[in-house]
Amino acid sequence: MPGKIKPARPRLIGVISDTHGLVRPEVLKVFRGVELIVHAGDVGDPEVLEILRALAPVVAVRGNVDRGEWAQGLEDTEVVEVGEFRFYVLHNVHELALDPLAGGFDAVISGHSHCPSKETRQGVLFLNPGSAGPRRFRLPVSLALLRLEGQSLAAKLIELGV
Repeated sequence: MPGKIKPARPRLIGVISDTHGLVRPEVLKVFRGVELIVHAGDVGDPEVLEILRALAPVVAVRGNVDRGEWAQGLEDTEVVEVGEFRFYVLHNVHELALDPLAGGFDAVISGHSHCPSKETRQGVLFLNPGSAGPRRFRLPVSLALLRLEGQSLAAKLIELGV
């Protein structure tokens, strides 16, 4: 099943979105050592996924700018299972069509807004890593790391300072 990855107890997951065809060198530095990368859409170019796959396995969803034959292989949503943790991944959180708590999800990962955010609602983490692609307006260029330790899930938003 696409998106269902169960590597040997990963501890660090890279989360990225809205690359719009650009992989910055800073992304490669921050993601060095991650055991999985989740891309929440608006990839922009299949080469982005190839570059990220050189670092770790990648699960990606299709965003509104992902068009063409290459993007047909991307689903609108993915369920990612890492150990005991379950993540629901989609591009635009406003299109969330399920109750993540009832669905047994620990986190909802999205992009689209280019605005980094993390918030816990009813015990479910809602994480948007922001945009790691071309700068939009005055929003930061950012991504996120998820650290899994035992039953604990911690998200860290990282501004790339570019």
